[in-house]
Amino acid sequence: MRTYAITLGACLMFALAVPVEAHFRLLSPAPWIQESDDFGDPQWSFPCGGTFTDPGIPTGIVTKLQGGETLHLRIREMAFHPGFYRVALAVNSRRELPPDPEAISETTPEGRQRSIAGAIHYPPPPPILADGLFMHDAPFDKDQEADIVIPNINCAKCTLQVIEFMAAHTRNPDGEYTYHHCADLQIRANPNKPIDTRFPAEEKRH
Repeated sequence: MRTYAITLGACLMFALAVPVEAHFRLLSPAPWIQESDDFGDPQWSFPCGGTFTDPGIPTGIVTKLQGGETLHLRIREMAFHPGFYRVALAVNSRRELPPDPEAISETTPEGRQRSIAGAIHYPPPPPILADGLFMHDAPFDKDQEADIVIPNINCAKCTLQVIEFMAAHTRNPDGEYTYHHCADLQIRANPNKPIDTRFPAEEKRH
């Protein structure tokens, strides 16, 4: 497995001159908490959004899929920062989700921490399904979409995590340099395909 540190230099200069807060909305699949405004908030806290003071209001929506199929992911970036996205899947507990991308940071003249780069793992190790997705150093002019292959597993209610790592961003105490969204999934394995043993077996719920 190789790890890449992504530094977005040209846009870093722009971001330092014009600081903004980056946000994104998870359009598909449906998010697990209500997006309370046009920016997709609350989305700061690991692993699935909310903040230290606002955990968010659950939607109760569960997206049903068959294992081995593709899930159509669509996001809309509401405020620009250079960076990339990552997708991961937890089967039984959100504790299975990996830490946010490792960041390289610097101290600003004002004494604040600011991100320079974030680590991308390739090939992505489970539970990561896609890493370094939608990498960009300029604002998007449309929604970003990708088809993500879902492992052939069973889970009654597992968690798809979609995060954005931002370069040229000052540290946020709720979520460091990363914004978080999640969706609840129900996956039923395709009996004609082998079970993906890279993921844990579904635990029986009592």
